[in-house]
Amino acid sequence: MKSQADSRDSHTTIPGRPDLIRLGVGIIGIGTSGPLIAMSAMPIPTLIFWRNLGGSLLTLSFALKHPRHREGIQWSMLAGFVLAIHFIGFFLAMRWTTVAAGTALVALQPIFAAIFVKLSGDHIPTKAWLGMIVSFCGVLLISGIDLQISLRSFLGDIAALLSAALAALYMMAGSRAQRTVETTVYTTVCYFVCAITALPMALLMGFPILHFSAREWWILLGLVFGAQILGHTMFNAALKRVSPAIVSLIIFFEVPVSSILAFWWIGQKPPLGILPGIALILTGCVLVVRRSRPGVVELAP
Repeated sequence: MKSQADSRDSHTTIPGRPDLIRLGVGIIGIGTSGPLIAMSAMPIPTLIFWRNLGGSLLTLSFALKHPRHREGIQWSMLAGFVLAIHFIGFFLAMRWTTVAAGTALVALQPIFAAIFVKLSGDHIPTKAWLGMIVSFCGVLLISGIDLQISLRSFLGDIAALLSAALAALYMMAGSRAQRTVETTVYTTVCYFVCAITALPMALLMGFPILHFSAREWWILLGLVFGAQILGHTMFNAALKRVSPAIVSLIIFFEVPVSSILAFWWIGQKPPLGILPGIALILTGCVLVVRRSRPGVVELAP
């Protein structure tokens, strides 16, 4: 049987049943994020601040029971800073383009993760490069259609792409942090750093912090308990044992979940022309992570 470290460093191993359940719950939780962000009128830095502060406070009592390793805390802090910048891009994408297009482009996390792995000196098989080309064609299709719709939609696509790259870095940093600290310690530190990174942005931009309608606070609670706790925290718990590449791949199921909820909650219908682009992106992501028969080719730890 593979050890926890072996499973985490293997980029082709299927997660065990407990982690598959965590990832399944995570998909539902994170799938609520895009529609709720699109529904909210709260300024983006303020929304990021409250969402992550709430998530940090909810996991704090569990974190206090575990030791805090210095290296793990440092990686957790880095992950929190990257998460804040990722959220800015993701939140902008959810408000500037459709939820379906934005979440599909953010699902390019495995592509960026593979690129970062290559830059760190590891080998990327030929099938992975083929997957990147397929996904890139999907990006061109979606962004081309959005540019025809409006410059705002196109800029939303750009924000989503930047968010995808940062999400890959966030996943990799989170996986590294959890080699030496427990998940609750990691999430408490990560979410808190994310919150205090967003707070100065909100203050410097003159955005309000407290005075919002009851509707905005209910949406925020939905984001904290759904997207943050049931979404991000479940994925982070799986990262303790599962490769960041596998977790990034599974996250692409956020696309149909978010798209269905956006249609149900806010009546948002994505342009039919972007659907082939979404299919190309997801197909390419599958090729990148699968890239060869399981157990035959693995990236070097």
